[in-house]
Amino acid sequence: MKFSIIIFAIFCYVSVVAQPVSEKLKNAFTLFENDPQLTNAISSLYVIDAKTGKVVFEKNAFVGMAPASTQKTITSITAFELLKKDFTYKTQLQIKGNVVNSVLQGYLQVIGSGDPTLGSHRYYSTKSEDILKAFTAAIQKKRIKQTTKPLSFNYNAYSYQAIPDGWIMQDVGNYYGAAAHILNWKENQFDVILNSENNKEVIVLAPLNKKFNNELKAGPIGSGDNAYCYLPTKNNVWPLKGTIPTGEKRFTIAAADNEPPYTLLNDLFIALFKNKIEINGIEDFNTIATSQTENVKTPTEIIYTHHSPTLDSIIYWFNKKSINLYGEALLKTMGNTIKANADSGVAVVKQFWAANGISKNELNVYDGSGLSPLNRVTTHAQVQVLQYAITKEWYKYFLNSLPIYNGIAMKSGSINGVKGFCGYHTAADGNSFIFSFLVNNFNGNGGQVATKMYKVLDVLK
Repeated sequence: MKFSIIIFAIFCYVSVVAQPVSEKLKNAFTLFENDPQLTNAISSLYVIDAKTGKVVFEKNAFVGMAPASTQKTITSITAFELLKKDFTYKTQLQIKGNVVNSVLQGYLQVIGSGDPTLGSHRYYSTKSEDILKAFTAAIQKKRIKQTTKPLSFNYNAYSYQAIPDGWIMQDVGNYYGAAAHILNWKENQFDVILNSENNKEVIVLAPLNKKFNNELKAGPIGSGDNAYCYLPTKNNVWPLKGTIPTGEKRFTIAAADNEPPYTLLNDLFIALFKNKIEINGIEDFNTIATSQTENVKTPTEIIYTHHSPTLDSIIYWFNKKSINLYGEALLKTMGNTIKANADSGVAVVKQFWAANGISKNELNVYDGSGLSPLNRVTTHAQVQVLQYAITKEWYKYFLNSLPIYNGIAMKSGSINGVKGFCGYHTAADGNSFIFSFLVNNFNGNGGQVATKMYKVLDVLK
Protein backbone atom coordinates (compact mmCIF):
# COMPACT_ATOMS: atom_id res chain seq x y z
CA MET A 1 0.00 0.00 0.00
CA LYS A 2 2.78 2.40 1.03
CA PHE A 3 4.66 1.46 -2.14
CA SER A 4 1.62 2.38 -4.27
CA ILE A 5 1.30 5.74 -2.54
CA ILE A 6 4.98 6.51 -3.14
CA ILE A 7 4.66 5.60 -6.83
CA PHE A 8 1.58 7.81 -7.15
CA ALA A 9 3.35 10.74 -5.45
CA ILE A 10 6.34 10.38 -7.78
CA PHE A 11 3.97 10.27 -10.77
CA CYS A 12 2.25 13.49 -9.62
CA TYR A 13 5.59 15.22 -9.05
CA VAL A 14 6.89 14.22 -12.48
CA SER A 15 3.63 15.39 -14.06
CA VAL A 16 3.90 18.81 -12.42
CA VAL A 17 7.56 19.21 -13.40
CA ALA A 18 6.78 18.08 -16.93
CA GLN A 19 4.07 20.73 -17.34
CA PRO A 20 4.95 23.19 -20.10
CA VAL A 21 5.63 26.78 -19.06
CA SER A 22 2.36 27.88 -20.65
CA GLU A 23 0.37 25.56 -18.39
CA LYS A 24 2.30 26.64 -15.32
CA LEU A 25 1.69 30.28 -16.18
CA LYS A 26 -2.00 29.61 -16.64
CA ASN A 27 -2.25 28.04 -13.19
CA ALA A 28 -0.16 30.73 -11.52
CA PHE A 29 -2.07 33.53 -13.21
CA THR A 30 -5.46 32.04 -12.28
CA LEU A 31 -4.35 31.83 -8.67
CA PHE A 32 -3.15 35.45 -8.88
CA GLU A 33 -6.44 36.72 -10.34
CA ASN A 34 -8.40 35.02 -7.56
CA ASP A 35 -6.45 36.84 -4.85
CA PRO A 36 -8.66 39.16 -2.72
CA GLN A 37 -6.46 42.14 -3.66
CA LEU A 38 -7.55 41.67 -7.28
CA THR A 39 -11.30 41.44 -6.64
CA ASN A 40 -12.03 44.67 -8.53
CA ALA A 41 -8.90 44.74 -10.66
CA ILE A 42 -8.03 43.84 -14.21
CA SER A 43 -4.75 42.05 -14.99
CA SER A 44 -2.97 41.49 -18.27
CA LEU A 45 -0.05 39.17 -18.99
CA TYR A 46 1.60 38.50 -22.33
CA VAL A 47 4.63 36.24 -22.68
CA ILE A 48 6.42 35.12 -25.84
CA ASP A 49 9.42 32.95 -26.61
CA ALA A 50 12.24 35.43 -27.31
CA LYS A 51 13.84 33.20 -29.96
CA THR A 52 10.80 32.15 -31.95
CA GLY A 53 8.24 34.85 -31.14
CA LYS A 54 5.71 32.14 -30.31
CA VAL A 55 3.08 33.10 -27.73
CA VAL A 56 3.70 31.26 -24.47
CA PHE A 57 0.80 32.78 -22.54
CA GLU A 58 -1.67 35.62 -22.92
CA LYS A 59 -4.57 37.00 -20.93
CA ASN A 60 -6.17 40.36 -21.72
CA ALA A 61 -3.17 41.13 -23.93
CA PHE A 62 -5.15 43.51 -26.18
CA VAL A 63 -6.85 45.45 -23.39
CA GLY A 64 -5.54 48.99 -22.87
CA MET A 65 -4.02 49.34 -19.41
CA ALA A 66 -2.37 52.17 -17.50
CA PRO A 67 1.31 51.17 -17.76
CA ALA A 68 2.88 53.57 -15.23
CA SER A 69 6.68 53.62 -15.61
CA THR A 70 6.84 50.46 -17.73
CA GLN A 71 6.01 52.94 -20.50
CA LYS A 72 9.61 54.11 -20.23
CA THR A 73 10.66 51.02 -22.20
CA ILE A 74 8.66 52.28 -25.19
CA THR A 75 10.15 55.76 -24.96
CA SER A 76 13.67 54.34 -24.56
CA ILE A 77 13.51 51.99 -27.51
CA THR A 78 11.93 54.61 -29.76
CA ALA A 79 14.63 57.10 -28.78
CA PHE A 80 17.39 54.60 -29.55
CA GLU A 81 15.95 54.13 -33.02
CA LEU A 82 15.11 57.73 -33.89
CA LEU A 83 17.86 59.65 -32.09
CA LYS A 84 20.60 56.94 -32.18
CA LYS A 85 22.84 55.71 -29.38
CA ASP A 86 25.47 58.47 -29.61
CA PHE A 87 23.01 61.37 -29.75
CA THR A 88 23.88 64.29 -27.46
CA TYR A 89 22.12 67.50 -26.51
CA LYS A 90 24.05 70.73 -26.70
CA THR A 91 23.68 73.87 -24.62
CA GLN A 92 25.40 76.97 -25.92
CA LEU A 93 26.43 80.30 -24.48
CA GLN A 94 25.96 83.13 -26.97
CA ILE A 95 26.73 86.82 -27.04
CA LYS A 96 24.44 89.15 -29.03
CA GLY A 97 26.07 92.46 -29.76
CA ASN A 98 29.53 94.01 -29.96
CA VAL A 99 32.13 94.02 -27.22
CA VAL A 100 33.49 97.55 -26.77
CA ASN A 101 36.09 98.28 -24.06
CA SER A 102 35.18 95.03 -22.21
CA VAL A 103 31.47 95.94 -22.30
CA LEU A 104 29.08 93.71 -24.23
CA GLN A 105 26.64 96.05 -25.95
CA GLY A 106 23.84 93.51 -25.87
CA TYR A 107 22.72 90.21 -24.43
CA LEU A 108 24.42 87.20 -22.92
CA GLN A 109 22.14 84.31 -23.83
CA VAL A 110 22.00 80.62 -22.94
CA ILE A 111 20.72 78.57 -25.87
CA GLY A 112 19.11 75.35 -24.67
CA SER A 113 18.04 72.24 -26.58
CA GLY A 114 16.09 70.48 -23.84
CA ASP A 115 19.04 68.64 -22.24
CA PRO A 116 17.60 66.97 -19.10
CA THR A 117 21.09 66.24 -17.70
CA LEU A 118 22.34 69.83 -17.54
CA GLY A 119 23.59 70.41 -14.00
CA SER A 120 22.81 66.82 -12.95
CA HIS A 121 24.87 65.19 -10.20
CA ARG A 122 24.73 61.79 -11.94
CA TYR A 123 27.46 62.31 -14.52
CA TYR A 124 31.06 63.45 -14.29
CA SER A 125 30.61 65.99 -17.09
CA THR A 126 27.32 67.60 -16.02
CA LYS A 127 27.89 68.90 -12.49
CA SER A 128 26.40 72.36 -12.04
CA GLU A 129 29.51 73.96 -10.56
CA ASP A 130 31.65 72.78 -13.48
CA ILE A 131 29.21 74.10 -16.09
CA LEU A 132 29.06 77.48 -14.36
CA LYS A 133 32.88 77.58 -14.30
CA ALA A 134 33.02 76.77 -18.02
CA PHE A 135 30.49 79.51 -18.85
CA THR A 136 32.42 82.00 -16.74
CA ALA A 137 35.75 81.07 -18.34
CA ALA A 138 34.28 81.54 -21.83
CA ILE A 139 33.07 85.03 -20.93
CA GLN A 140 36.42 85.92 -19.39
CA LYS A 141 38.16 84.70 -22.54
CA LYS A 142 36.19 87.31 -24.52
CA ARG A 143 37.39 89.90 -21.98
CA ILE A 144 33.82 90.83 -21.10
CA LYS A 145 33.49 92.57 -17.74
CA GLN A 146 30.05 94.10 -18.16
CA THR A 147 26.88 93.84 -20.26
CA THR A 148 24.31 96.48 -21.15
CA LYS A 149 21.52 93.90 -21.41
CA PRO A 150 20.38 91.14 -19.02
CA LEU A 151 20.94 87.40 -19.11
CA SER A 152 18.46 85.65 -21.40
CA PHE A 153 17.55 82.27 -22.87
CA ASN A 154 15.78 80.91 -25.96
CA TYR A 155 12.32 80.20 -24.56
CA ASN A 156 10.56 80.39 -27.95
CA ALA A 157 11.83 76.97 -29.03
CA TYR A 158 9.47 75.16 -26.64
CA SER A 159 5.73 75.27 -26.07
CA TYR A 160 4.57 77.35 -23.11
CA GLN A 161 2.78 74.25 -21.78
CA ALA A 162 5.58 72.27 -20.14
CA ILE A 163 3.44 69.72 -18.28
CA PRO A 164 1.95 66.83 -20.32
CA ASP A 165 -1.78 66.15 -20.31
CA GLY A 166 -3.07 64.05 -17.46
CA TRP A 167 -0.45 64.75 -14.80
CA ILE A 168 -2.21 65.30 -11.47
CA MET A 169 -1.70 68.16 -9.01
CA GLN A 170 -0.37 65.85 -6.30
CA ASP A 171 2.50 64.87 -8.62
CA VAL A 172 3.58 68.00 -10.47
CA GLY A 173 4.97 69.88 -7.47
CA ASN A 174 7.22 67.00 -6.46
CA TYR A 175 10.60 66.01 -7.91
CA TYR A 176 9.15 63.06 -9.85
CA GLY A 177 6.67 65.42 -11.52
CA ALA A 178 9.26 67.87 -12.87
CA ALA A 179 8.31 69.15 -16.32
CA ALA A 180 10.77 69.33 -19.23
CA HIS A 181 11.83 72.80 -20.38
CA ILE A 182 14.12 74.11 -23.10
CA LEU A 183 16.63 74.70 -20.28
CA ASN A 184 16.61 72.13 -17.50
CA TRP A 185 18.87 72.57 -14.50
CA LYS A 186 19.84 70.18 -11.67
CA GLU A 187 17.09 67.82 -12.91
CA ASN A 188 14.58 70.60 -12.14
CA GLN A 189 14.61 69.88 -8.42
CA PHE A 190 15.15 71.79 -5.22
CA ASP A 191 15.29 70.57 -1.64
CA VAL A 192 12.92 71.66 1.11
CA ILE A 193 14.56 71.24 4.52
CA LEU A 194 12.16 70.60 7.39
CA ASN A 195 12.36 70.36 11.19
CA SER A 196 9.90 68.34 13.30
CA GLU A 197 11.68 68.28 16.67
CA ASN A 198 8.66 69.98 18.16
CA ASN A 199 6.04 67.30 17.55
CA LYS A 200 3.29 69.92 17.41
CA GLU A 201 4.51 71.55 14.21
CA VAL A 202 6.81 71.21 11.22
CA ILE A 203 9.08 74.16 10.43
CA VAL A 204 10.51 74.99 6.99
CA LEU A 205 14.23 75.73 7.34
CA ALA A 206 15.07 76.17 3.64
CA PRO A 207 14.99 77.41 0.96
CA LEU A 208 14.57 80.93 2.27
CA ASN A 209 14.02 82.43 -1.19
CA LYS A 210 10.62 80.74 -1.60
CA LYS A 211 7.32 81.24 0.18
CA PHE A 212 5.39 78.24 1.52
CA ASN A 213 1.87 77.67 2.78
CA ASN A 214 2.94 75.07 5.32
CA GLU A 215 0.22 72.63 6.38
CA LEU A 216 2.63 69.79 7.19
CA LYS A 217 2.12 67.79 10.36
CA ALA A 218 4.46 65.59 12.40
CA GLY A 219 3.61 61.91 12.04
CA PRO A 220 4.75 58.92 14.11
CA ILE A 221 8.47 58.30 14.51
CA GLY A 222 9.76 56.28 11.55
CA SER A 223 6.64 56.95 9.44
CA GLY A 224 8.73 58.17 6.50
CA ASP A 225 8.21 60.83 3.87
CA ASN A 226 4.49 61.39 3.35
CA ALA A 227 4.86 65.06 2.45
CA TYR A 228 3.71 66.62 -0.80
CA CYS A 229 4.72 69.90 -2.38
CA TYR A 230 2.21 71.46 -4.78
CA LEU A 231 2.97 73.93 -7.55
CA PRO A 232 2.11 77.50 -6.57
CA THR A 233 -1.19 78.75 -7.97
CA LYS A 234 -1.39 82.10 -6.18
CA ASN A 235 1.28 84.72 -5.44
CA ASN A 236 4.01 82.13 -6.08
CA VAL A 237 3.36 80.46 -2.71
CA TRP A 238 4.11 76.72 -2.53
CA PRO A 239 1.55 74.62 -0.59
CA LEU A 240 3.01 71.85 1.61
CA LYS A 241 0.75 69.07 2.88
CA GLY A 242 1.07 65.65 4.49
CA THR A 243 3.40 64.40 7.23
CA ILE A 244 7.02 63.76 8.09
CA PRO A 245 8.25 61.75 11.10
CA THR A 246 8.37 63.40 14.52
CA GLY A 247 11.79 64.24 15.95
CA GLU A 248 13.62 65.10 12.74
CA LYS A 249 16.20 67.91 12.94
CA ARG A 250 16.78 68.24 9.19
CA PHE A 251 14.36 66.24 7.04
CA THR A 252 14.64 66.74 3.28
CA ILE A 253 11.93 66.42 0.65
CA ALA A 254 12.55 67.11 -3.04
CA ALA A 255 10.26 69.45 -4.97
CA ALA A 256 9.95 70.29 -8.66
CA ASP A 257 11.44 73.56 -9.86
CA ASN A 258 8.71 75.23 -11.92
CA GLU A 259 11.13 77.71 -13.55
CA PRO A 260 14.47 75.92 -14.08
CA PRO A 261 15.71 78.33 -16.80
CA TYR A 262 15.57 81.18 -14.30
CA THR A 263 17.28 79.08 -11.64
CA LEU A 264 20.13 78.47 -14.08
CA LEU A 265 20.33 82.14 -15.04
CA ASN A 266 20.29 83.17 -11.39
CA ASP A 267 23.09 80.72 -10.54
CA LEU A 268 25.09 82.01 -13.51
CA PHE A 269 24.45 85.62 -12.49
CA ILE A 270 25.84 84.90 -9.01
CA ALA A 271 28.86 83.04 -10.42
CA LEU A 272 29.67 85.94 -12.73
CA PHE A 273 29.24 88.48 -9.93
CA LYS A 274 31.75 86.55 -7.83
CA ASN A 275 34.17 86.80 -10.75
CA LYS A 276 33.66 90.58 -11.03
CA ILE A 277 31.59 90.39 -14.22
CA GLU A 278 28.67 92.81 -14.04
CA ILE A 279 25.52 91.60 -15.76
CA ASN A 280 22.58 93.94 -16.22
CA GLY A 281 20.05 91.71 -14.46
CA ILE A 282 18.08 88.66 -15.60
CA GLU A 283 15.55 89.13 -18.36
CA ASP A 284 11.92 89.14 -17.33
CA PHE A 285 9.80 86.40 -18.89
CA ASN A 286 7.44 88.90 -20.53
CA THR A 287 10.25 90.53 -22.51
CA ILE A 288 12.08 87.41 -23.69
CA ALA A 289 10.07 86.99 -26.89
CA THR A 290 10.74 90.63 -27.83
CA SER A 291 14.47 90.38 -27.25
CA GLN A 292 14.70 87.25 -29.38
CA THR A 293 13.01 88.83 -32.39
CA GLU A 294 14.82 92.16 -32.35
CA ASN A 295 17.24 93.40 -35.05
CA VAL A 296 18.43 90.34 -36.98
CA LYS A 297 21.56 92.29 -37.97
CA THR A 298 22.81 92.22 -34.38
CA PRO A 299 26.10 90.27 -34.44
CA THR A 300 25.97 86.96 -32.57
CA GLU A 301 28.69 84.55 -31.55
CA ILE A 302 28.63 81.17 -29.81
CA ILE A 303 31.40 81.35 -27.22
CA TYR A 304 30.90 77.99 -25.49
CA THR A 305 29.13 74.68 -26.19
CA HIS A 306 28.35 72.05 -23.59
CA HIS A 307 27.53 68.53 -24.82
CA SER A 308 25.40 66.19 -22.75
CA PRO A 309 26.27 62.54 -22.08
CA THR A 310 25.30 60.24 -24.95
CA LEU A 311 21.81 58.82 -25.27
CA ASP A 312 22.80 55.38 -23.96
CA SER A 313 24.00 57.01 -20.72
CA ILE A 314 20.82 59.08 -20.44
CA ILE A 315 18.62 56.03 -20.93
CA TYR A 316 20.68 54.08 -18.39
CA TRP A 317 19.64 56.46 -15.61
CA PHE A 318 16.20 57.02 -17.13
CA ASN A 319 15.33 53.39 -16.50
CA LYS A 320 17.53 52.56 -13.49
CA LYS A 321 16.18 55.45 -11.42
CA SER A 322 12.91 55.98 -13.31
CA ILE A 323 13.55 59.70 -13.89
CA ASN A 324 10.35 61.06 -15.40
CA LEU A 325 12.01 64.29 -16.53
CA TYR A 326 14.27 62.33 -18.91
CA GLY A 327 11.29 60.69 -20.57
CA GLU A 328 9.51 63.98 -21.15
CA ALA A 329 12.67 65.58 -22.55
CA LEU A 330 13.26 62.66 -24.92
CA LEU A 331 9.63 62.75 -26.05
CA LYS A 332 9.83 66.44 -26.93
CA THR A 333 13.15 65.89 -28.68
CA MET A 334 11.65 63.17 -30.84
CA GLY A 335 8.74 65.51 -31.62
CA ASN A 336 11.29 67.76 -33.34
CA THR A 337 8.98 70.70 -34.01
CA ILE A 338 9.52 74.44 -33.82
CA LYS A 339 7.32 74.48 -30.73
CA ALA A 340 8.31 71.20 -29.12
CA ASN A 341 5.68 69.70 -26.82
CA ALA A 342 4.47 66.35 -25.54
CA ASP A 343 1.76 66.06 -28.21
CA SER A 344 4.23 66.30 -31.08
CA GLY A 345 6.42 63.64 -29.47
CA VAL A 346 3.48 61.32 -28.87
CA ALA A 347 2.47 61.64 -32.53
CA VAL A 348 5.97 60.66 -33.66
CA VAL A 349 6.11 57.66 -31.31
CA LYS A 350 2.70 56.36 -32.39
CA GLN A 351 3.50 56.86 -36.06
CA PHE A 352 6.83 55.05 -35.75
CA TRP A 353 5.30 51.97 -34.17
CA ALA A 354 2.31 52.01 -36.52
CA ALA A 355 4.83 51.74 -39.36
CA ASN A 356 6.26 48.74 -37.54
CA GLY A 357 2.94 46.94 -37.20
CA ILE A 358 1.60 48.15 -33.83
CA SER A 359 -1.83 49.76 -33.89
CA LYS A 360 -1.99 53.32 -32.61
CA ASN A 361 -4.94 52.21 -30.49
CA GLU A 362 -2.59 49.94 -28.55
CA LEU A 363 -0.34 52.88 -27.72
CA ASN A 364 -2.80 55.47 -26.47
CA VAL A 365 -0.19 57.53 -24.63
CA TYR A 366 0.05 61.11 -23.41
CA ASP A 367 3.60 61.40 -22.07
CA GLY A 368 7.03 59.79 -22.20
CA SER A 369 7.39 58.63 -18.63
CA GLY A 370 4.10 56.93 -17.77
CA LEU A 371 3.25 59.35 -14.96
CA SER A 372 -0.06 60.35 -16.57
CA PRO A 373 -2.93 58.07 -15.47
CA LEU A 374 -4.53 58.76 -18.87
CA ASN A 375 -2.04 56.47 -20.64
CA ARG A 376 -3.37 53.20 -22.01
CA VAL A 377 -1.02 50.57 -23.44
CA THR A 378 -1.55 46.89 -24.18
CA THR A 379 0.84 44.25 -22.92
CA HIS A 380 0.87 42.90 -26.48
CA ALA A 381 2.25 46.24 -27.74
CA GLN A 382 4.87 46.41 -25.01
CA VAL A 383 6.14 42.93 -25.82
CA GLN A 384 6.23 43.74 -29.53
CA VAL A 385 8.36 46.80 -28.79
CA LEU A 386 10.68 44.78 -26.54
CA GLN A 387 10.96 42.09 -29.21
CA TYR A 388 11.90 44.71 -31.80
CA ALA A 389 14.79 45.84 -29.60
CA ILE A 390 16.59 42.50 -29.39
CA THR A 391 17.55 42.64 -33.07
CA LYS A 392 19.29 46.01 -32.78
CA GLU A 393 22.96 46.83 -32.26
CA TRP A 394 22.10 49.06 -29.29
CA TYR A 395 20.10 46.33 -27.54
CA LYS A 396 22.83 45.56 -24.98
CA TYR A 397 22.74 49.18 -23.81
CA PHE A 398 18.99 49.10 -23.39
CA LEU A 399 19.12 45.75 -21.58
CA ASN A 400 21.79 47.11 -19.27
CA SER A 401 19.49 50.00 -18.35
CA LEU A 402 16.79 47.70 -16.98
CA PRO A 403 16.77 47.22 -13.20
CA ILE A 404 16.92 43.72 -11.72
CA TYR A 405 13.90 42.77 -9.64
CA ASN A 406 13.37 39.29 -8.27
CA GLY A 407 16.33 38.10 -10.36
CA ILE A 408 14.74 39.32 -13.62
CA ALA A 409 15.78 42.22 -15.89
CA MET A 410 12.64 44.30 -16.07
CA LYS A 411 11.25 47.82 -15.77
CA SER A 412 8.76 48.33 -13.01
CA GLY A 413 5.89 50.77 -12.92
CA SER A 414 3.77 52.09 -10.10
CA ILE A 415 1.15 54.82 -9.76
CA ASN A 416 -2.05 54.85 -7.71
CA GLY A 417 -3.76 51.47 -8.17
CA VAL A 418 -1.33 50.42 -10.92
CA LYS A 419 1.56 47.97 -10.85
CA GLY A 420 3.53 46.65 -13.78
CA PHE A 421 6.66 44.81 -14.90
CA CYS A 422 8.01 44.19 -18.38
CA GLY A 423 11.31 42.86 -19.64
CA TYR A 424 13.36 39.81 -20.48
CA HIS A 425 14.39 36.59 -18.76
CA THR A 426 16.45 33.55 -19.65
CA ALA A 427 15.47 30.45 -17.70
CA ALA A 428 17.83 27.93 -16.16
CA ASP A 429 17.16 25.55 -19.06
CA GLY A 430 18.22 28.19 -21.61
CA ASN A 431 14.77 29.18 -22.82
CA SER A 432 14.34 32.94 -23.04
CA PHE A 433 11.17 34.98 -22.68
CA ILE A 434 9.84 38.49 -23.28
CA PHE A 435 6.92 39.57 -21.12
CA SER A 436 4.68 42.38 -19.98
CA PHE A 437 2.56 42.11 -16.84
CA LEU A 438 0.17 44.94 -15.87
CA VAL A 439 -2.39 45.22 -13.07
CA ASN A 440 -4.88 48.07 -12.74
CA ASN A 441 -7.25 48.97 -9.90
CA PHE A 442 -5.98 46.58 -7.25
CA ASN A 443 -6.76 47.30 -3.61
CA GLY A 444 -4.42 47.51 -0.68
CA ASN A 445 -0.65 47.67 -0.63
CA GLY A 446 1.24 47.87 -3.93
CA GLY A 447 4.27 46.10 -2.48
CA GLN A 448 2.12 43.08 -1.66
CA VAL A 449 0.77 43.01 -5.22
CA ALA A 450 4.33 43.14 -6.57
CA THR A 451 5.32 40.14 -4.45
CA LYS A 452 2.37 38.18 -5.83
CA MET A 453 3.31 39.19 -9.38
CA TYR A 454 6.83 37.90 -8.73
CA LYS A 455 5.37 34.48 -7.95
CA VAL A 456 3.73 34.38 -11.35
CA LEU A 457 6.92 35.47 -13.10
CA ASP A 458 8.89 32.88 -11.12
CA VAL A 459 7.42 30.34 -13.52
CA LEU A 460 9.76 31.74 -16.21
CA LYS A 461 12.81 30.78 -14.17
